Amino acid sequence: MYIGILKGDGIDPEITRATQLVLEATGIPIEWKEFSVGEEAIKISGHPLPLSTVQQLREVKYSIKAPFIVNKLEGRIRCTQPNGSEITYPSFNNAVRRELGLFVNPRPIKGFPGISGRYEKLDVVIMREITEDIYIGHEHMIGNDIAAEAIKLTTRAAATRVATYSFEYARQHGRKKVTCLHKANVLNYTDGLFLRCFGEVSKAYPDIEADDMMIDAACYTMVLDPTRFDVIVTANQYGDILSDLAAGMIGSLGLAPGMNIGDGIATFEACHGAAPDIAGKGIANPLALILSGAELLRLAGYEREAKAVRDAVCAVVEAKVDLTPDLDGRGTTASVTAAVIANLTGLPRSEHI
Repeated sequence: MYIGILKGDGIDPEITRATQLVLEATGIPIEWKEFSVGEEAIKISGHPLPLSTVQQLREVKYSIKAPFIVNKLEGRIRCTQPNGSEITYPSFNNAVRRELGLFVNPRPIKGFPGISGRYEKLDVVIMREITEDIYIGHEHMIGNDIAAEAIKLTTRAAATRVATYSFEYARQHGRKKVTCLHKANVLNYTDGLFLRCFGEVSKAYPDIEADDMMIDAACYTMVLDPTRFDVIVTANQYGDILSDLAAGMIGSLGLAPGMNIGDGIATFEACHGAAPDIAGKGIANPLALILSGAELLRLAGYEREAKAVRDAVCAVVEAKVDLTPDLDGRGTTASVTAAVIANLTGLPRSEHI
C-alpha cells in the first residue's frame, strides 16, 4: 500500500521515522511517498501547499501528517484552485484539511493502566467537525485597533454530515451512545442548527442512544465522570479544546492519536505540536503518531495489524520501562520504538523486523 508523508517541523523526523518502523514491522508491504510542505515547500516552489502536492495526496489516499510549528497571530495562506482562483485559509492545518476535502477529526482518547491514574478507564471518541465554525478564519478589525469581529459558520450540510459519521462510527464500533456538545442556549442560530441537525440524524439510529450537553458542563463532567461519554460530536473549536483536555487526563498529548477523514481519503496525525524545544534530542514521545498509524491500518482494512500495534503500545506503556520524559520516564524515541516493535504479537514471526 502507498502511504504519503507530509514532512513537518521540530520533532517530525524522529516521531515519523519511529512510526514508519513500527508499521513496517507488521509485515504489510508499504511504499512511502514523501511530500515537501510548509517551509521546505516554500523554498522549492514558493508555496507551503502547492496544488501539485494536493493532487498527489488525493491519489495516495492515506497519509501521515507530521506536526508543524504554528506562529501566533500569523499563518494565513492562499491556495490556488484548479480553475486558477484562490482561497485564503487561516492556517496551514486548515488548508490541508480543506484542500483535501476532510470533514471530521476523530480523536480516540483511551486511558492507560498505570499511567492515567483515576482516568485509566476513560474511553471516548471525540468527533470534531473541521470545515467550519469560528475556525473558518473570517475575521476583521473594526476601526484603528479598537475591536475585532469574527464569523461563526454552521451549515446544515456540514452538521448533518458529521452527525451521520458519528452515528455510523458508533454502530460499526459497538458504541452505545453519541452525545452532541454545544452552547445553543446562547448561540441560538449557529449551535442551535448544529443541535437540530444532530437530533434529526439520531432518529435514523434507534439502536444508538443520543443526548446533548452544554460544552461548559461537558468539560466539568469529563473531569468528574468521563464514563458519562462514549462518542462525542461537536463543532470545530469545542472539539479542538475538549480533545486536548481529554488527552491531558490520560497523562500526555503524547498518547493521543488523531486523524482527519474525508470521502475516500484521510490524513493521520498526533494531537500534539512540533515541540521545537526538544527537537533533535532523541527524547520525543512517538506513541501518539504510532497510534495514529494504527488507525491508518484499521481504516485501510488491516484490522489484525492495527490491533497488534495498539496492543504493543499498551504493553509498553503499562510496563513503564521505556517511556519518554513526558511520561516521567528515561527512555528515548529509539528505545520506545524498539520496545513497541518487540511487543508486536499476533503476527507471524516472519512479519517482524
